Amino acid sequence: MPEIYSAESKDISPSSPKEQRRVIFSTVVGTSIEWYDFFLYASAAGLVFNELFFKGLGAQGSVIVSFVTVGLSFLFRPLGAFLAGHYGDKIGRRKVLMITLIMMGVATTLIGVLPTFGQVGVIAPMLLILLRILQGISAGGEWGGAVLMAVEHAPVNRRGLFGASPQAGVPIGLLLASAMLAIMAAVAPGEAFMQWGWRIPFLFSIVLIVVGYYIRHGVEESPVFKEIAARAQQTKQPVGVLFKNHWLLVIIAALVFVGNNAVGYMTTGGFVQRYATDPNGPVAMDRGSVLWVVTASAVVWLITSVLAGWVSDKIGRRNTYILGYVMLFVGVLLLFPLVNGATTTSLFWALAMLSVGLGFTYGQQSALYTELFPASIRFSGVSISYAIGAILGGAFAPTIAAALLTATGSTTSITIYLGIMVLIGLGAVLMLRDRTGIPLGPDHEAEQAQSPIRGVSRV
Repeated sequence: MPEIYSAESKDISPSSPKEQRRVIFSTVVGTSIEWYDFFLYASAAGLVFNELFFKGLGAQGSVIVSFVTVGLSFLFRPLGAFLAGHYGDKIGRRKVLMITLIMMGVATTLIGVLPTFGQVGVIAPMLLILLRILQGISAGGEWGGAVLMAVEHAPVNRRGLFGASPQAGVPIGLLLASAMLAIMAAVAPGEAFMQWGWRIPFLFSIVLIVVGYYIRHGVEESPVFKEIAARAQQTKQPVGVLFKNHWLLVIIAALVFVGNNAVGYMTTGGFVQRYATDPNGPVAMDRGSVLWVVTASAVVWLITSVLAGWVSDKIGRRNTYILGYVMLFVGVLLLFPLVNGATTTSLFWALAMLSVGLGFTYGQQSALYTELFPASIRFSGVSISYAIGAILGGAFAPTIAAALLTATGSTTSITIYLGIMVLIGLGAVLMLRDRTGIPLGPDHEAEQAQSPIRGVSRV
């Protein structure tokens, strides 16, 4: 058995099977909607926004600035994480999730009705950036709450599998965003897509808000938080306690995520879509074909994310991560040689192989992060570590890749950059002990406070 903690350890009682199914379903649906909104912007950045909102900056300048706005939202994700972490540890996981869902959906819908630069000038990109910032704040608070709702409801020996449900929302969100854009590219081809076709997927978000709110409204609060609240043990300043006692753990946990996030944002951030469809580039593929290939690769990412969560319950979170980062490194090396093959088949294999590594460095992250932090500050620890890792990893990965391509004229420099980020993630994983199966309830705060960092007895 890989668990270093007995599955029979006295801990909180898991939810009923019926409630567990409801939690998993609501978590998958809610996070899928959130990431659909978030990735829809990123996909549109390289296909649409560079021309409609930043056209005055020149061909290359508009692309780079458009990708900068993708990364800009990441700078505000820590704010969302701080707010959500603070209130999630004080008033509960469920209430915070309702707020983040509504905030993200409203911002996305409003993007769909924005005037363009040609219509109102500089006001257009300013409004676009403001709405992207709101998306960033929402995304910063969403993930931690969804993770804790899933993992804290789970039986001890199925945390990895249950925790894979919010992780599955990421590839599903990418799949939905790419599919919606691909459908609209077929329904409104060419100039029609640029005029109005791209707006429909953004406006569709209002429907998803209603669906997501209805589903999440009926889910019970996390059993861990209910026990903390019943004992009136909420920490008054959870973020302050986190950085006072666990700052090193936050940094290492963030670094665990950087490799996956940097590589993942080659597609979720829209860089590969732009690179593969650039009419002046070496690939110059049809927009619709590329979007459908990205959609197909998201299915691979979804399957391997769920599989990674299940595997981590068998061999431990740490071992699963090591395996995943090795596969991701191979995927990075093969990415651009296959993409440059300029065929639908070679593009699919490039993104599919990359997605296997992405899944095996992401599916188990929910359980890993949840088991790292004490119960009373767990929402803060999970959310802030994730947000910092996203900034260091994926925030400006598409921008960096675009700048490297412009400066060198070759994708080799991008491969080197991504390879370094993968090795950083692997190095951070190797610094952690495996805490698979540790009790999560408030009765075990002292045990949870023991450092999971190898060579450090307490943080």
